[in-house]
This record gives sequence, C-alpha cells and structure tokens, in this order.
Amino acid sequence: MPLSRTAASLALGVLLAAPVLIHAQATATTDRARAAAPKTMLGLPLKFPGKPTTAAITPADLMTRLYIYADDSLMGRQVGTEYNLRATAYIEREVRRLGLVPAGEAGGYFQNIPLYLNYNDSAASALKVGGEALTYGKDFFAIPRAGRTLAFDGVPVIYAGTTSDSTSWPAPDAVAGKAVVLTVPATGGSLRSLMSSASHFGKASAILVAVLERFPAALLPRIGRSTALRPDTLPDTAPTSILISSRAATLLFGSLDNLKVGAAGKPITGTITMREERAPGRNVVAILPGSDPALKGQYVAIGAHNDHIGFNHAPVDHDSVKAYMMVARPQGADSPSGVTLTPEQTTRIRALIDSLHREHGVRLDSIYNGADDDGSGTVSVLEIAEAFAKSPARPKRSILFVWHTGEEAGLYGSEYFTDHPTVPRDSIVAQLNMDMVGRGAATDVTGSAKDGGDLHGGPGYVQLVGSRRLSTELGNLIEDVNKTGNLGLAFDYAIDANGHPQRIYCRSDHYEYARYGIPVVFFTTGGHSDYHQVTDEPQYIDYARMAQVATLVHDSALRVANLDHRIVVDKPKPDPRGRCVQ
Repeated sequence: MPLSRTAASLALGVLLAAPVLIHAQATATTDRARAAAPKTMLGLPLKFPGKPTTAAITPADLMTRLYIYADDSLMGRQVGTEYNLRATAYIEREVRRLGLVPAGEAGGYFQNIPLYLNYNDSAASALKVGGEALTYGKDFFAIPRAGRTLAFDGVPVIYAGTTSDSTSWPAPDAVAGKAVVLTVPATGGSLRSLMSSASHFGKASAILVAVLERFPAALLPRIGRSTALRPDTLPDTAPTSILISSRAATLLFGSLDNLKVGAAGKPITGTITMREERAPGRNVVAILPGSDPALKGQYVAIGAHNDHIGFNHAPVDHDSVKAYMMVARPQGADSPSGVTLTPEQTTRIRALIDSLHREHGVRLDSIYNGADDDGSGTVSVLEIAEAFAKSPARPKRSILFVWHTGEEAGLYGSEYFTDHPTVPRDSIVAQLNMDMVGRGAATDVTGSAKDGGDLHGGPGYVQLVGSRRLSTELGNLIEDVNKTGNLGLAFDYAIDANGHPQRIYCRSDHYEYARYGIPVVFFTTGGHSDYHQVTDEPQYIDYARMAQVATLVHDSALRVANLDHRIVVDKPKPDPRGRCVQ
C-alpha cells in the first residue's frame, strides 16, 4: 500500500524504522519452523524451504510461498527494476503450472505498462555559491524531474521562511523567477509535506529546502529515482525541488539566525541535470474460465500488487529499527515523523535492542522485503487460484486474477489495467483486493479512528474497505459468507469512514476499479510498525490469519460467481477521471 499523501514518503529524523513485534498463532507450520535456525523473537526462521503447495488454502502453503516471494534475493521488488521482473516471473510460472488461461498481451500472462524512470545525472550536475563548490549528495540533491536541465546562472536567491509557517511566506508573484530557500524546524516533517510548498511557490524557478543532512546518505539514491506511468508533462517553468545542506544555506546567507523573510542570498552558479528513460513494469493476468456458457463471459476479479519499495544502498541494524518503530512509530511510515522520545521510551528501546542482540546478535539489513505489503496479498491470490484450479467444480462465472505492478509508485498497474483492460471492462462484476493481510494482532496499531484514536487488531481481525460504497448487496454478501462459513473473522469498518483522513479507500488498487463503477471490497489486516520498513519480513507474519482471510476471499468470489444475477450497484458511481473521495 502506498503512503498517504499526508504521511508521504520518507520521514525526517530516524527514517529507517518499522513495525511492532506480533505473535503468530501456533500452527503445525510454525511448530515445524521453530526447529529451524537462525531464529527470530517469534520463533519463525529467517529462511524456510517449505513443501509443495496443495489444493487446500493452508497456513503451510502460504508460508512456503511468502518465504519465496519476500526473500532477500528479490531485493524489495520495486517496479521498474529487474527484481520486480523476477517477482512477476515467479507468479507467471505458478499460474502456468496451475493451468490458468493467459489473459495478458499477445497470448501471454503479462501486460506491460509504459513506465518512465526519472533520475538525477550527478556527473552532469555542479553548483557553486560565491565560487565555493557544493558537493552533489552532500550539499545539494534534486527531486528528479524528467529530462530537464536547470541552469542557475543569474537566478536571484531569496529566503522565504520556514516550512512550518506558511503565513510568513512571500506572495507567489514576489518569488517569480527566483530560487526560494526554506529552512525546517527541528521537528522536521515528511518529504512530501516539505515539498507541499511547491503549490505556493509555483512561479519560482526552484525551491531549496535546507534539510539535506537529516537524510541518511544511503537513502538518497532511492529518492533520486522515481517512476511515472506517463512522461513528465509539467511545464518547464514548474519549480524543481532541491534539498540543500545547512552549509549551503550558510554560504548563501551567512548566519541563519534571525534571518528575515525576503533577504537576498548570494548567487548560485551551475546546473542540475535530470534524465528520463523507459523502465520495465508488468501486470500478471490469468483467467479461470467459468462453467456456465451464458455467464462465463462475466468475471469476478481478485487482485493484489506485486511490487514493493526496493532497498537502501547501505544497511542498518534490523533490531534497532524494529525496537524504535515498535515504541515510537507503531503505524510504521504512517506514524507522524519527527518524534521526540521520552526518557522512558529511550530506555525501552535500548532494552529491546539489547534483548534482541543477546538473542541472535546484530543483523544488518537494507532490503524492504514487503512480506505483508503486499507479499501477503500476492501469495494469497496465488493460493486462491490454486484452490480454484484444482477444484473439480468450476464457478459459473469466470475468475479474473490480476497481480498489479507499481501500486507503491501510485497505483500504476491497476490504473493501466482498468484503462486498458484485457477483458471487456463492463464484464467485470466485482473486484476483491488483498493488500497487507498477514498481521492484525492485538499488539498492532492497525490504523487510526476518524477521531484520531488508535485502532488495534485482535482474534480474527480484518478491515473491510469499500464493501458497501457501490453495492449494498456485495457488502452484505461478504458478511454472510463469513457467518455461514463459520470463518471466525471479526470485521472492522472504522478505517472506511467517509472523510477519514488516512484515505485508505483511495490508497490501493481496488479504487481503480471502483472509479469505473465496479463494486469492490478491499481486505486488509491493517497497519503496523513494520509498514514500509526493512523489518516487514516473513518471520513476523500470522499465517493462520492469512489463511482465514484468503478463505474468505475465495468463498466470497465463489458466491458472487455463482449468483443467478449480477451484483446490484445501488450507489452513485464516481467520475473515473475525478479525484478519489474517501
């Protein structure tokens, strides 16, 4: 699941941190795993070979699949990289083995999407202030824009205030054609919140934010490369956002103490060069044909996203991240950044780190494995596909399986698929989306209530999002499947509240279907402190919970597929080109 627009992207301060330790339910699978080494606090191994999967949806099968899909060898599966291609190749091999019908392009399982990679060309970028050279990556770092060279020679520089006080910012016309410099208060903020000033300073030539040293050097290569579903169409006059060091700011203005808004800085000379090139990205699409000649041309879609957020270029101590996030940021990257620790929190973090290190020593880590996000959904869809493929009885309607790419970059794969569907769009009667379905323990902070209070997991916990936003019938059907099947799941609808600030309804692939009026249900066990952290690994997953959720989705899809009528849409359909409204 991508970050919310308010919590977005990369937090300042301690940037490399993650989720809460949870306790997986004891199963035969976990008992067997406890005999393996090395061990984690939960008793599950770092590696697990597993056995061949079966027709039944089981914790053992899911564990086998997820240890493959969230392995370090796939390096975080970031879209636009060879590692995401390797991940999708695994999915393709599995659906081919299961005998599903290809539904991608040219008779195959893949649907390629037109991705573009934007990045900084450090070799062609050099800046000076008053003849003093600035070092790329140490004194300045641009947020890349496609194929653009930004020349600073002759551009006036002015101080525009702090990122936290927009009331003091100069008027937009006052900064036209100038490079504006902003400083950041000690509490910091997320990268996107820092760059939100771009809308105010849209007439500036560049926005320089004096915050660069708060970013670990290992993180810069990640934020210096971004993907897009289409070429950059922003006008050349749109400002480029640049992180600068306090040294660079001091060279520009001298002392920053008591600096007044509007103060002129020394001129900057030189250029920053950015590039754009095509990058690989692909959905995996397969069909289980229905059995009813009159209904097999209709589809129940089941989906997840196949990508995650990659890796850093330098490792961190896994257990330090785990302990910090567990105490200070229990919703992972969705927690507020710039946390000021109390003495009690600092003591608790240190005690946790020491305990973990005594247990298994120091383990360095740089890979965002994305076991829960969304390895759990991806392998659950594979498990559901195997259950359908090996069942002697076929559903009346066809089942459409789509593993979307680029969700983390901006719902790219699902946007592209719904704009360019490989089956008629109006033949899709419902879409069931699985994203982060492997956690939900009572110790997990799974999100925030609309009033700001923490939500927590518990026995059978799962969040349902969007289940009645287009179809009351579909929402009622999910409830009935859980009840009549004695699946034991406890549904939490709090995160689906209208106007909820976390906007979960708008943050995963289901919405790209919903915008076209296709009824959807988003199944998730919610957030946790490992969200978008290097600690989102297979040994922290609750495989029994995953099997429960996968069974619910399988049985719900089967129920929809066998209805004697199409799911009724009784709510207003959104504008497919409009902004998503929670």
